[in-house]
Amino acid sequence: MKELQEKILKEGTALNETVLKVDGFLNHQVDPLLMQKIGEEFANYFEDRGITKVFTIESSGIAPAVMAAIKLDVPMVILKKQQSKILNGEVYQTKVTSFTKGTSYELTLSKKYIDKDDKILLIDDFLANGEAAQGGIRLIEEAGATVSGIGIVIEKSFQPGRKKLDDRGFDVYSLARISRLDKGVIEFVEEA
Repeated sequence: MKELQEKILKEGTALNETVLKVDGFLNHQVDPLLMQKIGEEFANYFEDRGITKVFTIESSGIAPAVMAAIKLDVPMVILKKQQSKILNGEVYQTKVTSFTKGTSYELTLSKKYIDKDDKILLIDDFLANGEAAQGGIRLIEEAGATVSGIGIVIEKSFQPGRKKLDDRGFDVYSLARISRLDKGVIEFVEEA
């Protein structure tokens, strides 16, 4: 998505070979018009999949996920990184290790918001090693539902996450695929 790539080049900061800071438009301050276009792009790509719900992991995936859910006219569900005291054990949980933070957390989904007949579009802000996406997939599959597609705002293609998801047969649609990062350097995968 050309507009997203331009925004990354203009406002993103590559801190080193693995970390891209995009807090000015995606994960601290949010550019709502860009998120609307991103959500529409995901919705258009996955519109023929019979999507019944859009899932995302808190918190940076919420803005693009809600925009896709609006366009698809389906509910959006947030997978929580911390268990709520009011969920009373009626949850699916799995452990996920965050590449960016270097920490682990329990990803939690209330059983109330998923059904075995659901066809889920999973949206996340970044794809690096694929741990967050795989955690979401585990919860969806544990509930007996189907992962009908995975939408990624920014993919770090030089890390193994994409291959892990491709090897499992998932349709992964990334809007900006980065081939290389270095301090002050951001390069994108050349799309054919």
